[in-house]
Amino acid sequence: MNLQTVASSGSGETTSLPSAWTQESALSLFESPLNDLLFQAQTVHRRHFDANKIQASALLNVKTGGCSEDCAYCSQSIHHGVELERESLLDIAEVTKAARQAKDEGATRFCMGAAWRSPNASQMDLIAAMIGAVKEEGMEACVTLGMLNDGQAERLKEAGLDYYNHNIDTSEDFYGKIISTRSFDDRLDTLARVREAGINVCAGGIIGMGEARADRVGMLLTLASLPEPPESVPINLLIPIAGTPLENAAPPDIFEIVRTIAAARIMMPASYVRLSAGRESMSDELHALCFMAGANSMFIGDKLPTAANPAGAHDRDLLERLGLSLEADEGE
Repeated sequence: MNLQTVASSGSGETTSLPSAWTQESALSLFESPLNDLLFQAQTVHRRHFDANKIQASALLNVKTGGCSEDCAYCSQSIHHGVELERESLLDIAEVTKAARQAKDEGATRFCMGAAWRSPNASQMDLIAAMIGAVKEEGMEACVTLGMLNDGQAERLKEAGLDYYNHNIDTSEDFYGKIISTRSFDDRLDTLARVREAGINVCAGGIIGMGEARADRVGMLLTLASLPEPPESVPINLLIPIAGTPLENAAPPDIFEIVRTIAAARIMMPASYVRLSAGRESMSDELHALCFMAGANSMFIGDKLPTAANPAGAHDRDLLERLGLSLEADEGE
């Protein structure tokens, strides 16, 4: 792979990419000069997407707290000393209201998250009803419910689910430093169940947990090397939360964020790459660099599960200043 040749051409010529990524080739890509990396990411991006359109998703926590997993970053784990009020599963009316509002704000996909290790049969019935309510609003439906067991992915497919989110969080090598109650292979097993059921896969990870650059590359390599890459790749920035083991984690260098986005775009050219948690801490300039690097999706709404998110008015203003628009605005 010769990024220098690609970047110096400046003519949109065919970019030479490896047929199968390795840790070595992916790391070489990640570490290439930033201008070359951004050039290649934009070149790849424009072959697969409208470079000036952003897909917007909204996220609602339909069940908060009480999770038995010990993910070091998460405020909803029972293993950490976070003061978080547990809430039972929301009712359909609340979900419908939130979905309708998200659609009005420009979201085309509505994601619902529940703090579970794995849903049981009665919970699956309630989630299926929520999926139906979201679909009736004319939106794509996505859920993140933890690990799935036999028949559960098929049940979600029957309910009309479009996307299932299940992040791998980080590289396989670093994973054991973040969570011990669920293995890396458990996560891959759930992704395989989702794919086999015919549901679109949404899988990404988190940066800023103390991982090395090689771990960010390893995370992307795992995703890009799946039998089919995820249709959606959320890139989260750690939000350090008091009471969690990562409450004092140092933020990553901003150019590591940009490089991660660009590498994700190049390694998974047909996937949506989403700016997810952590946008509240990102400057407008960093947002612009990430869009230039190939990010073409973001969460909107002023709150993610238990943390703040930029207000909708600010997002609209930023996109207007950059000459970008939401996919939902097409035809208006």
